[in-house]
Amino acid sequence: MADRVVIAGDGLSAAINPLGAELSSLKDAAGRELMTDADPAFWTGRAPLLFPVVGKPAGETIRVDGGPYTMKQHGFARRMMFAVAEQAADRATFVLTDTPETRACYPFAFRLEVTFGIVGATLSVDVSIANPGDAPLPASFGFHPAFAWPLPGGGAKEAHRIIFSADEPEPLRKIDANGQIAPEPRPSPLDGRTLHLRDDLFADDALIWDRLHSDRVTYQGATGPRLEIAFSDTPMLGIWTKPGAHFICIEPWHGIADPAGFTGDFRDKPGVFEVAPGAAKRIAMRVTLLAES
Repeated sequence: MADRVVIAGDGLSAAINPLGAELSSLKDAAGRELMTDADPAFWTGRAPLLFPVVGKPAGETIRVDGGPYTMKQHGFARRMMFAVAEQAADRATFVLTDTPETRACYPFAFRLEVTFGIVGATLSVDVSIANPGDAPLPASFGFHPAFAWPLPGGGAKEAHRIIFSADEPEPLRKIDANGQIAPEPRPSPLDGRTLHLRDDLFADDALIWDRLHSDRVTYQGATGPRLEIAFSDTPMLGIWTKPGAHFICIEPWHGIADPAGFTGDFRDKPGVFEVAPGAAKRIAMRVTLLAES
């Protein structure tokens, strides 16, 4: 197993696994773990990076310029070893580039660079998706961090809530039995701007906002630490857990699972962006530890 890269600042410390460039631990100044316990009875993930797809392609296949390519749910980056390109006390950069293995399922040159940094009580995750090729690069990208539920010192699970920064009047999307986006909408469970967390919300998989107005949410319990997750570059948001587990995933996405019945080109899939030759797409997330409530 690859050694984790540890970075720290005045208010937070983090550990990142080069396998998937996955944030594996986030602790406050008192050493309290703010992320999942990764109980294998539920889910061993911690914060996978979703690239070049978000969600599940229909039949685990994408179609690119007329050709079919096998593509697993959430893409391949989370299962690949990243190179550690830079490492300092409070900052580290990880890089993944295309290989014959990736080109067999995703026929493009790419450079995926992820920089984790800590300043004060904020963890920044800055992603660059660069296109060194000579044709437009289609891709999706998503964050998938799993935070502790309950938070340390946050009280009972049912006292936890997620507060959106803007009104969210739109209905949600839901996942069908095949892992695709069902055509019928799902009524919003929000109370104003607040999502009161309970296990039964996730009996039918994730809550998905595909017409998101907020650029940040605050996650908190009745007492204890509060986390602000900011994501101004991603137009969609998933929130997910497995009932009974001790985590809640707050997932800023630029992409989504295939709509039910979708058979089009990957470039035309909802949420897919294109990066011009020689250019790069930048997507960031910020996790800030706020004053205790």
